[in-house]
Amino acid sequence: MIVRLAALALACGALPAAALAHAAAQGEAAVDYRAAAQALEPLINHRYAYPERLPGGRFVLSATLAAERDAVRDGRSLLAFTERALMLLADHHAITGSSFADSYALVPSYADLWVEPRGGAYRITAVRPGSPAAMASVREGPELVAVGGVPMADAVAAFWGGLGTTGSGERDGFAARVLAAGRRDRVRDLTFRNPGDKAVRRRLVSLYDQRVGTMPPVTLQNAAITPVITINNALGDDATIAAFDQPMLSVDPAAPIEIDLTNTPGGGNTHVARGIMGWFAAAPTPYQRHALPSAVRDTGIAREWLELVLPRPGVRRHSGQLTVRVGRWTGSMGEGLALGLGELGATVCGTKMAGLLGAVEDLPLGTADLTIKLPVERLMQVDGTPRETFASPPCAQPRR
Repeated sequence: MIVRLAALALACGALPAAALAHAAAQGEAAVDYRAAAQALEPLINHRYAYPERLPGGRFVLSATLAAERDAVRDGRSLLAFTERALMLLADHHAITGSSFADSYALVPSYADLWVEPRGGAYRITAVRPGSPAAMASVREGPELVAVGGVPMADAVAAFWGGLGTTGSGERDGFAARVLAAGRRDRVRDLTFRNPGDKAVRRRLVSLYDQRVGTMPPVTLQNAAITPVITINNALGDDATIAAFDQPMLSVDPAAPIEIDLTNTPGGGNTHVARGIMGWFAAAPTPYQRHALPSAVRDTGIAREWLELVLPRPGVRRHSGQLTVRVGRWTGSMGEGLALGLGELGATVCGTKMAGLLGAVEDLPLGTADLTIKLPVERLMQVDGTPRETFASPPCAQPRR
């Protein structure tokens, strides 16, 4: 606040530059960065919706990260500590609100390889269409042998060792996906091997550097046969509602259609999702169950609720058969939209989705200008099945 007032005064000719610099220094000093760092551990233990995934059921800093916390003195060291500490959650949905140029790429938004531990190896189980990996002819099935020339087992162990801890099972899968996505500011050096073949080393650009054209939020294909409406990673854009309305207005309300959600890794908001689902609701219908674990911690009383989708006023209901296609790059609100449409009678098919956990809230750290994005609500299907465990059957028809 001091800095803002000083800047205003200078703009009005009421404060010399030296006084402005002094005021800015006072404003910087007023932020207790160390207290903000110390707030992280109790904040996660109070608000995180999935503590059972953590060793011992609690978020505990390793000795390495506790030392980094105690060394925090400014905004840069706070962000560096917080980014690294959140890795202990092994949760792709838990991130900082800001980042460095060399931070790890966000998974799945800026990842093109889905890597999972399988039988002592790290297998590529999905490749993002149109990505650097796909253009380099990387396909589903090979083993990811090394990152930067370091064998995967050693690279994963070093990832956790650098944080002062060890991995295991699916936590190692998290680390492998982060390592495969790489640092935002550099080319990735990845080695692959098909069973029985020689290893092949590839240099792949970061998805932050990938040159792609601007896609409209919604596209329509195959309009004369079975219309396919594709959402192009735009579930957080209010303009997507009107863009979705356009093809819906052009198709027969009794005709079969397909909605393709395989490129929605960036998530979005329920406003847009409900705008889309409103086309298919005959009456107010539950489409998602929420639970707030922190309510139990605070009061001892559980809190759960159902979220409804309502018919859109002035919009004709589409009663035709609906198929929803999903995949590993269907993430967060894309997952919620897919399962919500399933509750409205759609057939959801494809592969596993991203499996991102819960509903995220932006939580500030003390008085510092830094937030963490943390899953604070559990999200489930209406019957209580966790959203992240949903596994869809393969689609009857291949991708068009």
